[in-house]
Amino acid sequence: MYHHVKKLMFTVRVDEPDPRFGNMLLEQFGGANGELAAAMQYSIQGLNCEDPARKDLLMDIGTEELSHLEVVGCLARMHLAPCKFDRQAAEADPLIALTGGGGINLFNSQGNPWTADYLKITGELDVDLRNNIAAEARAKMVYERLLNFCDDAGSKDALQFLMTREITHMKAFSLALESLSKPAFTVGRIAPTPGLVDQFFNDSTGSGDHGEIDARGPWNEGGDWVFTESPALQGEPGASGEIVTESSPATDEAGLTELLMHELGDLLHAEKQLTKALPKMAQAARFDQLREAFERHLAETEEQIERINKCFELLGETAHTKPCKGMRGLIEEGQEVMGEGEEMEDAAADLALIGAAQRVEHYEIAGYTTARNLAQQLRHSAVGALLSKSLAEEEITDLLLNQLARSLMSVAKMPAALEQTE
Repeated sequence: MYHHVKKLMFTVRVDEPDPRFGNMLLEQFGGANGELAAAMQYSIQGLNCEDPARKDLLMDIGTEELSHLEVVGCLARMHLAPCKFDRQAAEADPLIALTGGGGINLFNSQGNPWTADYLKITGELDVDLRNNIAAEARAKMVYERLLNFCDDAGSKDALQFLMTREITHMKAFSLALESLSKPAFTVGRIAPTPGLVDQFFNDSTGSGDHGEIDARGPWNEGGDWVFTESPALQGEPGASGEIVTESSPATDEAGLTELLMHELGDLLHAEKQLTKALPKMAQAARFDQLREAFERHLAETEEQIERINKCFELLGETAHTKPCKGMRGLIEEGQEVMGEGEEMEDAAADLALIGAAQRVEHYEIAGYTTARNLAQQLRHSAVGALLSKSLAEEEITDLLLNQLARSLMSVAKMPAALEQTE
């Protein structure tokens, strides 16, 4: 929760109000690099953050930025005060003087309204922390320039305080990023194309009118760098190097094709076992919605079997099964659950049945994900598309089972609630 304490984080003093400078200060109130943007960016990142420690960091600094917004707002209001009664001062910023009555509003120094487009929020903690470091650096530079244009001693003290806190936040965000122990160029989860990632394209060539040269430095030579002439000059005399375009070798050197066949055979046997188990689960279900979900997924499972057979065909192989012990075990557990459910209340029995079904779904999701990734790596796009469709169906079924479970939990609570009211 938020609580407003009627005291500024830094006491603001303005000796000589300057409406034109007050207008400049609005850049740090409602501008792209201002305090409101920072407060919203860090707070929303914090709300999204699954890491408790770094969530605390983001919420702490986001809240401090709201305090900074208050300081900047008070400082700007004091400088803009003459706009309320002085014609010459009002002319410095007619928007503030006429529509805002000489007070502040969520505009930048050009009168453009604040927008959420200013926020940089990706949901990836390391990327967000890098965005925050850059945001603090930009804000620091704005404060530094404001200081250069400021003649009022009290205002300069406040700006110096605010500028210094930007560096403090940069330090905190930088150390938080470092503490993740994540390699600097490991962004997201999908690996870059080997070879291509280390190619530097020399896309600015020749000698310019002012003696420009093709410069070399640690950004394009040494280490793993491969210096490659401009793609536009490929095939021209003097061009060197070829652009790496493939993410994997043309031949299967790692036995991935064999592994893909193994996964497809396992999935085929798993799905065939499931076509025998799902009718029994549908029959055991007490609630109509759960029964219908099992019947609908049986139809999907039969289509998924056809897709796996099609995958074998596209790969030039005869469809074959590999005994899937994992699915066999899960189905045996499901049979035990159905037997035990005969002695349970309706909601409890169906909740247990949903648990058994979700174990099956998660097993299938893992299998389809592995097979889909192998197909993509081997550049079998048609096979990958078929497996992706089946994977999506399994994920949707899992979500549907979650929703049904929540509904059944509510039903299970109702008798107890009725007993208490009686």
